[in-house]
Amino acid sequence: MVSDSLWIFGTSRSGKTTRLVNQFNDWLKIGNQVFASFYTKNINNQKNQPIVKTSNLRQREAGILLLAANDDKRRELADLIASLTLGKYPIRVKTALGFFQDEVTLFWPLLIDSLSLKAQFPVRLRPEMEQELATKLWSSHLDVEILRRVGINESRLVRRILDLWQLAAYSGVRCEEIPQILQSGLENDSINLEPEFLGFLLLNWRNWCLERGLLTYGLITELYHQQLLTHDSYQQHLKQRYQGIIADDVDDYPAIAANLFEFLLDSGAVGAFSYNPQGAIRWGLGADPQYLSRLAGRCQVENLTDPPLDSLASSLTNQMVELVTQPMIMLRLPTSVQAIQTTSRAQLLRQTAETIIEGIKSGKVAAEEVAIIAPGLDAIARYTLVEILTKQNIEVTSLNEQRPLISSSVVRALLTLMALVYPGLGRLVDRDAVAEMLVVLSQQRTQDGEEKEFHHSRIDPVRAGLIADYCFVPHPDTPDLLPVKTFERWDRIGYLATQAYEEILHWLEEQRSQYQQRLLLTPIFLLYKAIQDFVSNDKNPSYQELAALRELLETAQHYWEIDTRLKQTDPLLLSLHTPETLNITIAEFIQLLRRGTITANPYPVRPIGNSRKAVTLATIFQYRASRKNHRWHFWLDIGSPLWAKGGAATLFGATLFLRDRLGQPWTAEDEQLAEEQRLEKIVADLLARVSDKLYLCHSDLAVNGQEQIGPLLPLVHSCEVV
Repeated sequence: MVSDSLWIFGTSRSGKTTRLVNQFNDWLKIGNQVFASFYTKNINNQKNQPIVKTSNLRQREAGILLLAANDDKRRELADLIASLTLGKYPIRVKTALGFFQDEVTLFWPLLIDSLSLKAQFPVRLRPEMEQELATKLWSSHLDVEILRRVGINESRLVRRILDLWQLAAYSGVRCEEIPQILQSGLENDSINLEPEFLGFLLLNWRNWCLERGLLTYGLITELYHQQLLTHDSYQQHLKQRYQGIIADDVDDYPAIAANLFEFLLDSGAVGAFSYNPQGAIRWGLGADPQYLSRLAGRCQVENLTDPPLDSLASSLTNQMVELVTQPMIMLRLPTSVQAIQTTSRAQLLRQTAETIIEGIKSGKVAAEEVAIIAPGLDAIARYTLVEILTKQNIEVTSLNEQRPLISSSVVRALLTLMALVYPGLGRLVDRDAVAEMLVVLSQQRTQDGEEKEFHHSRIDPVRAGLIADYCFVPHPDTPDLLPVKTFERWDRIGYLATQAYEEILHWLEEQRSQYQQRLLLTPIFLLYKAIQDFVSNDKNPSYQELAALRELLETAQHYWEIDTRLKQTDPLLLSLHTPETLNITIAEFIQLLRRGTITANPYPVRPIGNSRKAVTLATIFQYRASRKNHRWHFWLDIGSPLWAKGGAATLFGATLFLRDRLGQPWTAEDEQLAEEQRLEKIVADLLARVSDKLYLCHSDLAVNGQEQIGPLLPLVHSCEVV
């Protein structure tokens, strides 16, 4: 019997997503009345019974589960389908983990009953809070001797242990089985810790979270696969809700997604899946493309393997892969590939930027048609490229730039302000922090004759330093700022700076007074008020500032939500809080941010209208995950060995939890083969995403002064040098 399900096997940019959307449209035409009945009932809670009967859409409510590999693709797929259906149906597209999280939250009462949990609504833990709380819980077990034996600091060890649980949950392995997998798969005890000890820590953490209703990504994934997907009641709900599955780029899905798909297919649902053999971007981070590929045997297979006509892939992929895999071969690449070669990396960055400037200024290419792709972008390279290009009025946008939140001067200023309002936080304030706060909070908007907007500080850095030197009074409990006339030569400060300083003083006094009268509700309210009065009062913050401010508020809200839950469940908890501890809580919140574990990456806001006219700057992983394409590519640090790693570090123990080799040791031969395969996929994938020109940017010496002799170096020797 031929299956009605569809398996779309296609290379990068071969039309897989478009084919999926068309398949959705076909289903909609076949069972339009069925889908309309389902959605009408879903919205209006009416008990309509569908009257249309088709081969695969049975005579009951019909729904489709729509999944994408990541959040960017989720929004893109949702837009395509909404456009196709003219917004007639409330389509929701989720990532696999997003779907698991929604299901665990929705069916939490069922889990309360089956696991005998305390009846309380679950609260999701963000990764930084998960690490913070796990570190507190395990502090008595991870002593100095254990850390010395492992050879990494406490923070990295905690993250590594938590990641093991996440990887196990992705592969369908129970938490209790992790020690056995580690015992059989880790040769020479590479973590220097007993697997049973790691299992004890993880079970302790899992039970602690369940008792308090705290959901981590690892717990969400495990609960969904181990508890919900095997529960009879949930299975019945799942069958009734979904008769179709559309899943894009399943090569980036965890193994348990295949178990979900197989259950629905066994229940009579029809599916459409796309799979990219050049993808597997998240391999080593939880994806299991080999396990997902077995679904092809249950579907009709469509092959879309022709490279895009507007890309360099058709003419270059075979040649470049051959050069990489057989370095001794003599090939000459066409003129569409050129090399930028220098001795030092500083020269390389400047020459790369100048080539981009020349191309844009001469009209050969537009800024939004250029992408700079690197295996890793250190702060120096990022700053250098942005600085050179922006001085020529060429904007640069960084894809998913994971900069620590504390790197924002506005965030640092607001944290200093908090430490000056609440008592007991004086050790978190120093002279330099006060001076920076005065500069940042005194900014205002001005316009020149051409109506261009500029921001300037009424208190410049020199005056801010003088005020901090003479008016700031350090104190462990009540640090203070004195009136400006405390400074003997206060007349040197100037009228504008004096006025701005007095406004800040008045604001501080007002907030302290409200705190003493218990009118200042929460630290989150203080942050909102400070942002309103100082940051957004007389100027429009930049997008970068807005992203940082939004993430700060989201983090603060999450932090105090967890604080409230912990106090409700265990008032004697010796972790983040003690009974009289608002100020201690604020101190630990500030210290958490200062450790740099939280990045300015809030819920994304998409631009309205045309995309920003800017050069794209990204790592290999970020660029491939975004599925973008450009006319010109600049592959930076082409001689770096990190190209074989795909621009992303493989999580410790990730290969142990691949379903086709569960618990098997990962040998040096396995690693070499995996790097070769990954390198071929990267080259083929990126070539499919560039249409006109490819520049291979190579410096003989890396940023640390070492010679660069990575696996892609033969490409440089086979093309013309600029």
